[in-house]
Amino acid sequence: MLQTPFSFPDGDQYSIYLEDTRTGGIKIHDGGSTLMRLSYENDIDRLFEGTRAVVMSQAIREHGVDFDDESGQFFVETAVSELAAGTFRLGQAITRVNDLTFLNRSRVTSTFYDDLGTQLRDVLPAERLSENYTVPDIADASNYPVDYKFDGRSGLPVFLFGVPNRDKARLVTIYLQYYLQNSVSFDSIIVFENQETIHRSDLARLSNVGGEMVSSLNAVSDFRRKIERRAA
Repeated sequence: MLQTPFSFPDGDQYSIYLEDTRTGGIKIHDGGSTLMRLSYENDIDRLFEGTRAVVMSQAIREHGVDFDDESGQFFVETAVSELAAGTFRLGQAITRVNDLTFLNRSRVTSTFYDDLGTQLRDVLPAERLSENYTVPDIADASNYPVDYKFDGRSGLPVFLFGVPNRDKARLVTIYLQYYLQNSVSFDSIIVFENQETIHRSDLARLSNVGGEMVSSLNAVSDFRRKIERRAA
């Protein structure tokens, strides 16, 4: 095990090990300790889904580091003469992976949609959801897609939209107005990343045409209750 200057925010050093390879080189790895440590306070499966998976793959690839799915190890195989450089590359990659736990919805909007989909599928089976749904029998329907559609208890389809920012709030308002103008019968649920960040005038216009609203994905119980109350 190597002593390195790399450490986690709480001061604990990275666990980095050396192992001989059959080709006479050396394998520098974390023994699976990085993911094990992160699993104490995080859902590790999330690191391998959507935007987070893309960012993690990019992070380790940029530093020339590999990942073993079976052992959960991040590792570098290199010549003994390149031990210092290889260790540094692995340390940098582990730092980037650890930083993914701070990849919050306010900094990377696209993760909001990943999290919305995950949370929605925790309430309703995937087969009951239609993602990027095109409303039938209206002109230019493909230009007005619904984030998620599911069958409602009232007999009407329920259109669910995720709203991470002001631009999407305005866009959803236009979509809903267009459905109403074309006499589409539907119910709707608007889920905000953070409702407090939406300008009052935009929120007022959206409220006039929209149905139920959920202030943020952090309102888990409200989200579940409003979905279950409307789902067939």
